[in-house]
Amino acid sequence: MMKKLYCFDFDGTITTKDTMFLFLKFYHPRRYYFQFLRHAPLFVMVKLNLINTEKVKRSFIASVLKNERKSKLDEYAEKFYQHYHTSLIRKSAKVFFDSLDKEATVYLVTASLDIWVKVFAENLKVNYIATKAKFENGIFTGKFETKNCNGPEKVNRILQTIEVSQFDKTIAFGDTYGDKQMLEWADESYFRFFH
Repeated sequence: MMKKLYCFDFDGTITTKDTMFLFLKFYHPRRYYFQFLRHAPLFVMVKLNLINTEKVKRSFIASVLKNERKSKLDEYAEKFYQHYHTSLIRKSAKVFFDSLDKEATVYLVTASLDIWVKVFAENLKVNYIATKAKFENGIFTGKFETKNCNGPEKVNRILQTIEVSQFDKTIAFGDTYGDKQMLEWADESYFRFFH
C-alpha cells in the first residue's frame, strides 16, 4: 500500500476564518479590542509589505497573552474549541478528514500558535506543526520558541519534524501565498480545495 503524507494549512484552508484574532478576542475581549486599535497602523503596514509580519504578530499576541499561565491558556483553548469548532471547521474538510485512509499520516502545518491549534489537532486525530509559544515556569513569555511557521518555514519545519523519505507521496493543501512553498514542495498540491 502506498504510504501518504498529508500536510494541511489550518487557517482559511480547513477553517472558515483566521483563528488567531478569534482566539485572542475569546480569551480577553476588552484587552483584545484595546490592543487591536493600538496595532491597527501596524496591520496596515503588514498589508502593504512595509513591516515584518512576524514582529507584528508576536507583538499583538504578547499584548493580549503575555504573563498568562499555561494552565489557563490550555483551559481556554479547550473552551475555544468547544465553542467554535462546528462553525470554524469547513464541513467539506471534516468529511475529507473522516474519509482519509487510516494508514495515512496527517499533519496540520500552520503559522497559528500551538496553544490553540493542538486542541483542534487532537480532536481531528491528526498531528500538528505550529508556531511554538515560549513558556518559562508555566508562564507565557510573549515570545515564540520557533520561527513563525509560514512561507518557507513550513517546509523547513516539515523536514525537521517528519522523516519524509518513508513516504511514497506527499500531498499538501493551502489557501494563501504563505502556503506557496509547501504546495510547490509536495508531490501533489491543492489550492483552496475546500472553498
